[in-house]
Amino acid sequence: MNRPAFSFTLIFSLLALLTAPARAVSEADLLPVDQAYPVSIEAVSVDSVRIRWGIAEGYYLYKHRTAVESDSPGVTLEPLQLPAGKAYRDEFFGDVETYRKELATTVRFTAPPGTNHVLLRLKYQGCADIGICYPPQNKRLRIPLNTAAAADGQALLGLNGAAADAALPEDQAFRIEAIVGDAGSLLLKLTPAQGYYLYRDKLAFGTSADAIATPGKAKLPEAVWYPDPEFGTVPVYFEPAEITLPLQRRDTAAGPLSLTVDYQGCKENGICYPPMKKTLTLALPAGGAADAPDAAAPSALLQWLPALLLALLGGLILNLMPCVLPVLSFKAMALAKANTPGHARSHALWYTAGVMSSFAALGIGVLALRGAGQALGWGFQLQQPVIVGGLALLMFGIGLMMSGLFNWGSGFAGMGQSLTEKSGPAGDFFTGVLAVVVASPCTAPFMGSALAFAFTAHWLLALSVFLALGLGLALPFLLIGFLPGLAGKLPKPGAWMDTLKHWLAYPMYLTAVWLAWVFGNQKGVNGLALLLIAATALTAALWWFERQKMSPSLRAKGIALLLGVLAAASFGVALQQAQPGAPVSTQGKNYEAFTPQRLAELRAQGTPVFVDMTADWCITCKVNEKAVLHTEAFTRLLKDTGTVYLVGDWTNQDPDISAYLDQYDTPGVPLYVVYPEGPGAGKKLPQLLTLDLMREALTQ
Repeated sequence: MNRPAFSFTLIFSLLALLTAPARAVSEADLLPVDQAYPVSIEAVSVDSVRIRWGIAEGYYLYKHRTAVESDSPGVTLEPLQLPAGKAYRDEFFGDVETYRKELATTVRFTAPPGTNHVLLRLKYQGCADIGICYPPQNKRLRIPLNTAAAADGQALLGLNGAAADAALPEDQAFRIEAIVGDAGSLLLKLTPAQGYYLYRDKLAFGTSADAIATPGKAKLPEAVWYPDPEFGTVPVYFEPAEITLPLQRRDTAAGPLSLTVDYQGCKENGICYPPMKKTLTLALPAGGAADAPDAAAPSALLQWLPALLLALLGGLILNLMPCVLPVLSFKAMALAKANTPGHARSHALWYTAGVMSSFAALGIGVLALRGAGQALGWGFQLQQPVIVGGLALLMFGIGLMMSGLFNWGSGFAGMGQSLTEKSGPAGDFFTGVLAVVVASPCTAPFMGSALAFAFTAHWLLALSVFLALGLGLALPFLLIGFLPGLAGKLPKPGAWMDTLKHWLAYPMYLTAVWLAWVFGNQKGVNGLALLLIAATALTAALWWFERQKMSPSLRAKGIALLLGVLAAASFGVALQQAQPGAPVSTQGKNYEAFTPQRLAELRAQGTPVFVDMTADWCITCKVNEKAVLHTEAFTRLLKDTGTVYLVGDWTNQDPDISAYLDQYDTPGVPLYVVYPEGPGAGKKLPQLLTLDLMREALTQ
């Protein structure tokens, strides 16, 4: 492979990773995941259930990403038998099998005697032909076994209501309670009686036209999917459901609020109630001016302008984050070597183009996926092991180049200039792309508020926020490129640049080590070992290729190609490794693993709780853990205040954590929330923590 072809392969491969989701944004018919892959379930006997996926035209499911697990104690499943799929060469997973139009399978299980239902956890993943892959899906299924017994010829009472036990009055069948969380939110608890359930999608909340507040979008907990005789397989609540309902205040004064709740439910294997309505009267406390959305609140435009400013500041601060500094050193050296103002401006403009286009691709991708019903946030691409492992190898390869093991081109003017002698603009553009890639795990101050606005605003306003982030990241080099006075303060080119280049290789190696560690947490120690084999083979391939340049008669290209194939094969096998168990462990730690059920249990007991949403690829999270959260002083603080510390790990996609992030309008991790002793809404903390801040939050 010649040098220009290799360099542009690197550029376009990385751009493909960034822009793959973006291709779907122009497709108006991109379906929400539950419409692309509608699921239906049916108990066919007392020990088996039939699961069927309908697959929309232009979409497909992966065989190797489909699994069913037991979620009921004492229920064991037989190995899942899936039909043969269509062979397919996937750009991420390699040789796979896929399904189109429909996938159906029978799951067989053994349940304890007397079991009337089983809970299963359904996992699957699919893609659209237009170039978008949905995140892994995770659904909880509830399968009634008494209907299966009827299918086997046993008597079943109550299917049409004629022989069923007398149904409870609606107020006893479905208890609905609400308390005031604060001036801007309500906490509702919906409790179906034993053997009854509520439809999730039939819930609606409203107030009168002259009420002092109107309800916003409710934050609903996970439901179970149930084969309902009226509506098919739909999400329902058999267990108590706690709902956070944000309010938009029309009047900041304290006063009463009449909240109407529309709902509908059924008795399992019995009657279904008609749509019902309940009115709850609550006393709202006085709210601040920020709670009033009418005359006192800023318009969407006035909300947009501060978001742009915060995004610009957040992008500017990203330049100081440890994950970005190694890449920025490339650009500083490029500007130092620019021998004319025109060259400096060219470096700055092409670098800015790479940064802006990459932020636009990330913004379009995440907004398109969220519009399709996916709860994704900042840094979502690092939940994909193929991207994490690929970046680890890329950073390692760049470090080898900077250490002098191999060389692309005759000079080093920013990493891009060294790719090929004639690819200055392409190299500068690539450096901008790389800066965004390594910046994506970082969350700088001011970014959270800006991104929270972006994920709820009109897509044009949202995209402008992502572009403002990019402009902030590129701004220092734009100023240096266009202000000769600043450029003149840079050191003059000289031999020192080669020495600095060699030293800058080590941050790249450390970045590769960190990414390899994240990959190991995603794919286990076997996957990590294979990734290291891929890195070793890559080193040998590059060394042999460099030897061929020094001694053309050596004819080392064939060996280099074989070693490169070995590296790619090792990486491909590493991606097939099964994920390890839950990464959060309570043994020897000061925290427990977060689950919505555990949080609800602690809140019901009146226990103060500190919730920490984190990920292995989140640099800000790891800094806070090292400096504050995993220290002896913080452990003593938790003990002194009686606070339970819950940790949610978002290294891999997790629908419970995604829903929790959405509940607090947070686009990504870290997220820190403190719940008081007794009733009361949670308080969201800043993303950069100190021990004094935590002491104040936990003792108030």
